[in-house]
Amino acid sequence: MLHLSKLLIQQKSKILKILTIDVGGTNIKAKIEGPEDRRKFPSGPAMTPKKMVDGVLGITQDWEYDVLSIGFPGIIKEGKVITEPKNLGSGWKEFDFHTAFGKPIKIINDAAMQALGSYSGKGVLLFLGFGTGLGSAIVVEGKVLPMELAHLSYLKGTFEDYVGLRGLEGMGKEKWQEHVHAVVKRFQAAFLPDDIVLGGGKSKYIDDVPEGCRLGNNKLAYEGGFRLWK
Repeated sequence: MLHLSKLLIQQKSKILKILTIDVGGTNIKAKIEGPEDRRKFPSGPAMTPKKMVDGVLGITQDWEYDVLSIGFPGIIKEGKVITEPKNLGSGWKEFDFHTAFGKPIKIINDAAMQALGSYSGKGVLLFLGFGTGLGSAIVVEGKVLPMELAHLSYLKGTFEDYVGLRGLEGMGKEKWQEHVHAVVKRFQAAFLPDDIVLGGGKSKYIDDVPEGCRLGNNKLAYEGGFRLWK
């Protein structure tokens, strides 16, 4: 078997077929570049990296791809998982994704991946992903900076407690949206972005979009994964 670095060098001479995986607290989703077909399977607190790999290999067995991008809900440094995810199982920090898939891999924070896919090409973009938790990232002149704003203190808890899934289920949509507006206003003042994208699976519950913001499209997470290789 070719060493992965040699394999990647050989593949640079041809058009890469890219598989993007979006690891979420509710579902693991996958898409290859080109066809509209997207596939997924349930995630959750018992989801380990081995189960994720087995599941992805299972739902993509009829797809051909050369390399993979993985959007992961945690801190990534130099292509490595630094923190165990809050809403998944354990074992992610030490897991060897390259060996498990047998192909070259790039891994990035999931919010950063969707931010990269949402970027219009100029200025400063602030991305806030409303899902199981709260994802956040900034893109400046095409360079993406993942952030961990979710666990900063806010009122009697953290931002994630109020605008994540727990807040939506506990307070209801109307009150949850009030906190979404309050949180967006704080981050607008802090980062002075030119563009704000509100994405993530729960952004569909935002009826009143805050001024200066636009709703994202979860499909753009895949586009971010494809852009990692270009």
